[in-house]
Amino acid sequence: MRIDLNCDMGEGMPNDAALMPFISSANIACGFHAGDEHTMETTVKLCKDFGVRIGAHPSFPDRVNFGRTLMEMSPEEIYKIVRVQIQALDKHASVQGEKIHHVKPHGALYNASAKDPAIAKAIAQAVFDEDPNMLLLGLSGSYSLAAAEALGLKTAHEVFGDRAYQADGSLVPRNQAHACLDQTEEVIHQVKRMVQKGEFEAISGEIIPLRIDTICLHGDGPHALEFAKAIRILLDLID
Repeated sequence: MRIDLNCDMGEGMPNDAALMPFISSANIACGFHAGDEHTMETTVKLCKDFGVRIGAHPSFPDRVNFGRTLMEMSPEEIYKIVRVQIQALDKHASVQGEKIHHVKPHGALYNASAKDPAIAKAIAQAVFDEDPNMLLLGLSGSYSLAAAEALGLKTAHEVFGDRAYQADGSLVPRNQAHACLDQTEEVIHQVKRMVQKGEFEAISGEIIPLRIDTICLHGDGPHALEFAKAIRILLDLID
């Protein structure tokens, strides 16, 4: 099976166009943590031009913290904000004759959905009610995907090429040391192990199995383009 390489886009970073040739799916910010009407329109066009799958990247309404701080919201409120953000992006996709292929929550919302069944269910229901044919991307083996699969949604188990992991399969929080990988060799070593062996090495040293359908690369990272090129070469060789 061909492994998907996805990247967070439309977040105001200067390298979106440069990254497009190396990825297969884009998660487009819908205005709540980053982006606006113009960035959604232009990023959808880039996806169309490069044949990249279009995804919505909904977040907590938190532009100040780039959506990376947990907010106290009820499942009902989360359901509503996810639907609003999908609809905002769908407006631009439809105008250009495109459809949203997938949804991937952003930042703190993503991490919360991985651990909290109620939040996971709210997001999955929002995606299902917008379009049951859309795919939900979530942390491999997490509540996020279990809730989606219970509704009958298709899912993609996501791993991260540029982030360190804890032994429970969650990501090392960004406020801790070594949470992000900053060397190409490290990233390639981790991705190769995940794809070929279906496992990762936690920051504590344990070897943990995982399922992998898609690999995330953060487009706002300082080495994003370098990492994207290297991962694409690796995946093409493996495929």
